[in-house]
Amino acid sequence: MAASPARSASVHQAARGKKDESFLGKLGGTLVRKKKIKELSDLQEEGKNAINAPMSPTSREVHPEDTMLEENEERTMIDPSSKEEAKFKELVKVLIDWINDVLVEERIIVKTLEDDLYDGQVLQKLLEKLSNHKLNVAEVTQSEIGQKQKLHTVLEYVNTLLRPQGWAIKWSVDLIHGKNMVAILHLLVALAMHFRSRVRLPEHVSVQVLVVRKREGMLHTSHITEELTSTTELMMGRFERDAFDTLFDHAPDKLSVVKKSLITFVNKHLNKLNLEVTELETQFADGVYLVLLMGLLENYFVPLHNFYLTPESFDQKVHNVSLAFELMQDGGLKKP
Repeated sequence: MAASPARSASVHQAARGKKDESFLGKLGGTLVRKKKIKELSDLQEEGKNAINAPMSPTSREVHPEDTMLEENEERTMIDPSSKEEAKFKELVKVLIDWINDVLVEERIIVKTLEDDLYDGQVLQKLLEKLSNHKLNVAEVTQSEIGQKQKLHTVLEYVNTLLRPQGWAIKWSVDLIHGKNMVAILHLLVALAMHFRSRVRLPEHVSVQVLVVRKREGMLHTSHITEELTSTTELMMGRFERDAFDTLFDHAPDKLSVVKKSLITFVNKHLNKLNLEVTELETQFADGVYLVLLMGLLENYFVPLHNFYLTPESFDQKVHNVSLAFELMQDGGLKKP
């Protein structure tokens, strides 16, 4: 028996209603997903804009992980404009060339500091070569845990060497493994200076560092100036303790023996001019013997009109000592 028109229409409307309801549900779900994706995209874009606001928009490619911060998390990076400065590029190049020169026998070639040093392998080899000390670490490790364990051992040894000399520890396992360029440069500069490497670093290198912090769901940015190098004199001398410091600390009783040896050495040369030293403290105070000694050691004659042979005033004595220091530097010594 055929269904009545009224019943057929009712069934058709009900089926259509269910189909429409299903379609709207799918459409609603799609819209919700698109909205969430758009919100995530907007949040990421907001982070990128916050980071790039003070810079040229095309000067740096911002990776998504740079903006995905946890609450109260902080991240730092070098301002791209600083990376383009000549002194910064020179510092990076000098350090790369230095590492490659030290590790030439290991057949290790470093191309970029961030990518080649973060896992601790090159740093381990560099430190072992510089210090002539073998570290108890696994030679090769691919896992993040293994890499960080190696970095911990390497940096722990570095810190035991540098901290007593007064170096500020501006690096850590997480910073190095996170490829933080500022931390890597601080570490390499300190190592080069501590081991008195034959490398001339550019002086007064500073960079602008961008600091990104997340507070109450919002990204906040600021800039700080980070000094990477000062002067060679300060970096090599400010924290350096020489053999006499060690002598005073650990063997003051042997100081007289050292003084006698120095007097013997000085007289061996000054006797050529019929001069003799008996007291280092007093006879070298006016700079005359220092100037004459430098001439004798370097095989040249210092014109008498260049210094005061019989200084009377304090200024004349200072002039003599300053001249002697200049002659020492001309001879290849660092400034006393």
